[in-house]
Amino acid sequence: MNTVKVRNTVIGEGMPKICIPIVGVTKEAILEEAKAITKLPADVVEWRIDWFENVFDFAKLEDVLKDLREVLGDMPILMTFRTSKEGGEKAIEDDVYADINIKAAQTGYVDMVDVEVFTGDEIVKKIIDGAHAAGVKVVASNHDFFKTPDKDDIVGRLRKMQDLGADIPKIAVMPQNKKDVLTLLAATEEMATEYADRPIITMSMAGTGVISRLAGEVFGSALTFGAAAKASAPGQMGVEDLKDVLTKLHNAL
Repeated sequence: MNTVKVRNTVIGEGMPKICIPIVGVTKEAILEEAKAITKLPADVVEWRIDWFENVFDFAKLEDVLKDLREVLGDMPILMTFRTSKEGGEKAIEDDVYADINIKAAQTGYVDMVDVEVFTGDEIVKKIIDGAHAAGVKVVASNHDFFKTPDKDDIVGRLRKMQDLGADIPKIAVMPQNKKDVLTLLAATEEMATEYADRPIITMSMAGTGVISRLAGEVFGSALTFGAAAKASAPGQMGVEDLKDVLTKLHNAL
């Protein structure tokens, strides 16, 4: 299993890394959230740019990125435009989506960008190639807020992300019952054991799926999301509780 190193953080070894999302609307709110995160046990920050009021004005986006980089120092930044079709705040045209991600990668302020794998293979490859040319890693993602696909489907989606060249495949699914959580965990274990040559991120959402956010080290998920101020997805725990549980589990393994 290869690891992915972003700044001083190595994803894919030891305890799952903790990522905290920033979901502020204004520049001021975003930077306040970032300052608060520097005092928390976080490994990575995800800036959810779909929440940002001026996301389609690249000069203003870059201005925030520059200041975020300053506030966060050496903490890796994952930049994500979560589209409305996958639970995000805004819709976006494919060419604009590609343009924002590639231009942001080229600024040197971000370490990773998130690309929704079902945007279309051509656009996904364009973003992955553009990000890699700028020295930026890519998390390929898929979010199903309605159901949990079957195990083979989950594994197939993760393998597709790997085949397209993403550095870290990621999937989040919604459980309808406890068996759905077991399906996600079984798919994670199968992907990590049999197919993955790089770190993967998986989670079952909502309260029912919270165990999946804690048990990554056991089943093969390399990063988990915790909330500082506001959760960006259902089922995120407070980051300090999350760190405590991950540490206790790690020490017991």
